[in-house]
Amino acid sequence: MAKPFWSPIVGLLFVAALGWVCGLLWFASTIPTTVDDTTTHTDAIVVLTGGSERIETGLALLEDGLATHLFVSGVGEQVKTGDLLPRTRNLRPELLDNITVGTAAGNTPGNAIETAVWARATDVHSIRLVTAAYHMRRSLLEFHTAMPDVMIVPNAVFPPNVKTDWWRWPGTASLIAREYTKFIVTWAVQRLGIGSESTPHTTLAFRTTL
Repeated sequence: MAKPFWSPIVGLLFVAALGWVCGLLWFASTIPTTVDDTTTHTDAIVVLTGGSERIETGLALLEDGLATHLFVSGVGEQVKTGDLLPRTRNLRPELLDNITVGTAAGNTPGNAIETAVWARATDVHSIRLVTAAYHMRRSLLEFHTAMPDVMIVPNAVFPPNVKTDWWRWPGTASLIAREYTKFIVTWAVQRLGIGSESTPHTTLAFRTTL
């Protein structure tokens, strides 16, 4: 009796699903739980908006002298500069002029491009990258592609709502699964060279006054 024509398709789907699950387990196991490098001074601290504690961490790092500039990427045109003022209330006044806000980026690739343009314009050659731990691997992939000549020190933050025992928490499990899927898509796109010339050499508008 001939096998149903869909049998090979089911087999391929099973193998693909198994590979995705194994990759997810690997991805989750590599999410950082600590900041490995807490002392290296860089030209700038770069904060990616979109999650709790990121801007506060960036401001604290600037206050601690780990960089002379702070760049907040992806704030969005709809956010008024005054909305950020409460977060800077504990910052030394002389450091306020060292904070720049980028408003063009709407996602992680946009963050990388926006930061690359700013870094090129301000002669920045090293950054400390601040984003959530679960978001760090994809962010590094995007940033290394957009600015390959810039040294990047990862500085993860650890949102309390993202649990380390992620498999016990449906919300965290869903978040990590989505992030892993985005990571493998980004990796595949970059391996295929799609969009490899997307980093602009134009100048974007930045706000330098809070």
